[in-house]
Amino acid sequence: MKFFSRIRRDIRVVFERDPAAKSVWEVVLCYSGLHAIWMHRVAHVLYLRGWVLLPRIISNVCRFFTGIEIHPGASIGEGLFIDHGTGIVIGETAELGRNVTLYQGVTLGGTGKEKGKRHPTIGDNVVIATGAKVLGSFTVGSHAKIGAGSVVLKEVPPHATVVGIPGRVVVMGGQRVHTVDEMKRAQALLPLLEGEEVRELEEEFDVDLDHCALPDPEEEMRRSMLEQIQALEKRVAELEQKLEEKYAESL
Repeated sequence: MKFFSRIRRDIRVVFERDPAAKSVWEVVLCYSGLHAIWMHRVAHVLYLRGWVLLPRIISNVCRFFTGIEIHPGASIGEGLFIDHGTGIVIGETAELGRNVTLYQGVTLGGTGKEKGKRHPTIGDNVVIATGAKVLGSFTVGSHAKIGAGSVVLKEVPPHATVVGIPGRVVVMGGQRVHTVDEMKRAQALLPLLEGEEVRELEEEFDVDLDHCALPDPEEEMRRSMLEQIQALEKRVAELEQKLEEKYAESL
């Protein structure tokens, strides 16, 4: 009974997060991300029982048919949604919490040949956008967002938005931050959100999938530099005009 309940939940997750899903049969037969999750569950159970070769074979078969590579040792919580999924790689010691969303090309990997825990731990309700790479043994906090193409190499606080290479926090708890001090101040205010707002955020399927309209720190810096240059040019032009007027008066 629990088995069928979990299957129904997996299908419901797809309908909750993908507006392209039109029917149950379409989801069951055509969604490779769902197939990868189901095959991983089988491989993971065998892996936990001490099997090595068969789980890896199942993982490789899954990669061949879906383009998604999940190591049998990876721990995946309920509510995972893989959108399209081609090119996704999840390493052996990676741990994913509840209601995580991964888009195509995401890598949850390591950074070298270290032993033991070497892949990231992803909290609940995290969204990792297309092409992002999360590399190393650290935690990505619950409700965090990682922008498309970002390379994250260090811990991400809860409720943070990370963009860039290397990844850096640009939003904390819905508040735009520009410096480390601003990030720390915003982070200190997060406990104040533990009222209705956080309870709503932590509802089972309340995952904020908006990962397109993210701040671009580099563009903001270029815009700021351009504004400063224009202001300096205006000031230089004013000074030149004053000099010309004084020169004209002295003649």
